[in-house]
Amino acid sequence: MGRPRSTLPEPQSLVRPLVRALRPYVPGEQPKLSGLIKLNTNESPYPPSPHVLNTVRAAVDGRLRLYPNPTADPLRERLAKLHGCAVENIIVGNGCDELLALAVRAFVDTRYAQRATRGSFRALVQYFTPSYSLYPVLAEMHGTLRNPMPLDPDFHLPSPAELKRTRTWDFLAALTFVTTPNAPSGRGYSTRELDSLCHAQRGVVLLDETYADFADENALSLALKYPHVVVARSFSKAYSLCFQRVGYGVGHPELIGALHKIRDSYNVNGLGQIAAEATLDDLDYYRANFRKIIATREQLSRELTMLDFRVWPSQTNFILARPPGFAAEVWLQKLREHKILVRWFSAQEVRDYLRITVGTPAEAEALGEAVRQILRG
Repeated sequence: MGRPRSTLPEPQSLVRPLVRALRPYVPGEQPKLSGLIKLNTNESPYPPSPHVLNTVRAAVDGRLRLYPNPTADPLRERLAKLHGCAVENIIVGNGCDELLALAVRAFVDTRYAQRATRGSFRALVQYFTPSYSLYPVLAEMHGTLRNPMPLDPDFHLPSPAELKRTRTWDFLAALTFVTTPNAPSGRGYSTRELDSLCHAQRGVVLLDETYADFADENALSLALKYPHVVVARSFSKAYSLCFQRVGYGVGHPELIGALHKIRDSYNVNGLGQIAAEATLDDLDYYRANFRKIIATREQLSRELTMLDFRVWPSQTNFILARPPGFAAEVWLQKLREHKILVRWFSAQEVRDYLRITVGTPAEAEALGEAVRQILRG
């Protein structure tokens, strides 16, 4: 008599229920057709500087077989000098997204998420909405409690006094994400109001400054002023290095040290480290690009306003605009038929708007012409 056939498990049963139910982050469309104008993912319309390109090309040699610097120390030293702090205040990540995920893992204690206790705030991640849609995904994948706080219709940042009146904001939350300037609205927040919020909060506050280079103010000084504040920055949007995925965080050495403990070994590829270092050699080139992008942003905002779009003031390299005549989702498709990609979000707060990356002046002109043709049609 033969052995009974074993019953193999269904693959779905092997996946954690939390992961099975997870709604993943959805990135912007990556075009599969040539000839499209890509204004949907907030990349810089300008290439890296010639110095950066030459430096990266020269690094494509026998070093490719070796591991990179595990803690990106040369880059950390450069960043520390740039920001007037110690190397221990800096961590480099595989884009800002890795740092956001590390923050949830390091500062939020999920043991308290399964029961309502006085310590449950230690399992709480909170953020404003609308903002970066990765925040709730990170909270869900780690099984933490979530506290999304709606911004008002003008996307203003509420003061601590206003938050106390709502009775829905937890100043003891383990981790609070603040996107500044805000995405997807583009609204900028002053250092003064961010300082007020950080001062009132008792858990870790992570100020996500991915778009700070296009804004009038930034809040990096708060990461060196407060022991519970971390500022995250990126080389992607402003410095034309999306392909390389390099971000960094600035904060108290105790917080930065905790992030270092749990990051992956060799988490930032060697060419990315070299490209970021070379970028810091050529900041004048990028600052000139910032000025061009800001000028195009203001011109595009004026033009779309004249075409009856409602355009929010922006401190980023994109604009949020409510189109006339048709639903925003219809405009998304109509612009695509004109070979222009923009971004539309289904979330209730912004479903009436399009988020439009600021491209080159020629790309902005093509967008304006497509809009005029759609309105005439």
